[in-house]
Formats: sequence, structure tokens, C-alpha cells
Amino acid sequence: MTEPKVFFGREEVSASEKTARVHTVFDSVASRYDVMNDFMSLGTHRVLKRMVVESAALRQGSAVLDAAGGTGDIARLVHQAVGPSGSVTCFDINNSMLQEGRNRSIDAGCMDIDFVLADAQQLPFHDTQFDAVTIGFGLRNVADQLRALSEFRRVLRPGGRLVVLDFSKPINPGVRLAFGAFKWTWPLVGNVVAGSSRPYEYLVESIETHPSQAVLALMLRDCGFNDVRYDNLLGGIAALHWGTR
Repeated sequence: MTEPKVFFGREEVSASEKTARVHTVFDSVASRYDVMNDFMSLGTHRVLKRMVVESAALRQGSAVLDAAGGTGDIARLVHQAVGPSGSVTCFDINNSMLQEGRNRSIDAGCMDIDFVLADAQQLPFHDTQFDAVTIGFGLRNVADQLRALSEFRRVLRPGGRLVVLDFSKPINPGVRLAFGAFKWTWPLVGNVVAGSSRPYEYLVESIETHPSQAVLALMLRDCGFNDVRYDNLLGGIAALHWGTR
């Protein structure tokens, strides 16, 4: 059976090839990932990730899954929100990123976050296991996004909330033009900071091919989520989507 074609940046590849290429990209940038995030977002990614946690409507004792959690910054914020009676699981497909997240979480005193090597398209978790699922700047990197969204719904308890933060489509022409020019500086800076420009060329291209705000909202509804809404952030440079099971 022929695999469906998906975008890796602007290039159409098979789903399995995209997964393998994304793995290679993040292997090469893991140790400098947060430094580059600070540059690419001008520091705003930290505020936006706090908005993810606030939008997840967490309570003390909640069980939360942070998807494609990378270096664990959202997971650590969730850990604070759910308290000692809650539980936080952070998964990523890339072991180098997970190791960075585990080390940083231990350094921050968050000893009980569970880090799991897993693929968003086939989660190793039970049905209705979590009260909330969060994912920050990770959905673009998943080959089959509809399958991942369906998996997130499967592991959510009834009434549980999914919150998705990612780059999106600026709604103001001036913002769109300025952001378009700015993001093409990322490969140049990535070459200096991380020693390679290609991963950041991919990240720029992945933003351009990522679904718009309205299309992603429709995808959430198609996967069975209710009460789907989204907010444009930074003029639509990023968007926060959420829905409930």
C-alpha cells in the first residue's frame, strides 16, 4: 500500500520519511533548542506557553500529557499547576530532546515528570487516561496530523481538553510581511548558534505549509472535538486552539 504524501517543509515526501527527517532535525538542534526559540520568538514563546497551561483549565491533581514536549518547558509549567497530587507525562519522538528535558526538569526540582519516547501518531497510553493534553509548536512536525489529533482525543477523559499552540497565519498584511522577512533570518542565526542552517530552513518552510487557523479548527472538529475555539496571538503569527472531548 502506497503511503500518502505529506509536506516536509515545502517538499512532498512519504509520512514515514517525514517522521525520520524530523527525528534527524531535532537530533541536530536539541542542545540549542531553547536558545533558538528565544531568538525566533523574541522571547515571547515563554509567555505563549504559559497561556497554553492557563487554557488547559488544570486543577490540582489533574493528569496531563504534554505532547511533543521537547525540552520540557511546558511540562514543568504544568507540573506547577497540578501540584504534588497531579501527574505529568511528557513524550517526544526524539530521544535527544527528551534527555534535554529530563535533565532540565531534574535541575529545576521537577523530579516526578514522566518522560516517554513515543510517536504522536500511535500513543502508548490507555484510553481516557488524561484530564488534559497540551502540545506547543509540535503539531507541524507530525506527519499525519489528523491521526495524532485522534490519538489525543482517545487518551483524553470525557470533558478533557486539548490545547494546541503553534505558528499560524498572520491576519494583518503588515505583520505578515514583517514576520515573513524576519523568519528567514533564522537559518542564518541557526548556522551560528547551532552549527547548521538546514534545520531552521525546515522550520521556516513548515510554518508556511501548516494549516491556517480555520483549517486546524475544522480538523479538530473532524476528529470529534467539541467546543472548538481559537485565539490569534501576536497578530496571528501564532494561534492557540482548544477543544474538549
